[in-house]
Amino acid sequence: MSGYLDARPKVGYFYTGKKANQLVSEVLSKMFVKNYKAVPVVIKEETSVYDAIVTMFLEDVGTLAVLKNKGTLIGMVSRKDLLKAAIGNQNLHEIPVSIVMTRMPNIITCEVNDPLIEVANKLIQYQIDSIPVVRPMEDGYEVIGRITKTTIAKAFVELGIEKEV
Repeated sequence: MSGYLDARPKVGYFYTGKKANQLVSEVLSKMFVKNYKAVPVVIKEETSVYDAIVTMFLEDVGTLAVLKNKGTLIGMVSRKDLLKAAIGNQNLHEIPVSIVMTRMPNIITCEVNDPLIEVANKLIQYQIDSIPVVRPMEDGYEVIGRITKTTIAKAFVELGIEKEV
């Protein structure tokens, strides 16, 4: 069951030759975004920066997906984006979030059938906290979930916890 030994009829048990990192790699390659994605937290592009800050704190998230009226992903807004806007001493009730967000196509996305390890690598490579899980549409992407650093940590902790069979 651990992968170090294999069994064949009329032959018996034998050493597979696999190393520990190969076995872990096999397990990780079988973990997909669809099994770990969280519910997305979204706002509309005309939402004020103040309302975006309130939504972010009420939902306890670090990134919000910004959608057009049709539900198409047009941007992402992070804590850092909102902090930059707040430091300017402007009226946050009047500034739309579309002014401070990161716009498409500069957004890294993933799909439900992507391996979780690849998405974790994207989080590290691009130094971001969250990746929207999207479904392609005719005029863009529909947001159907999100993967965060916390999601990745929970998945890896789950690997380490021994489960009863």
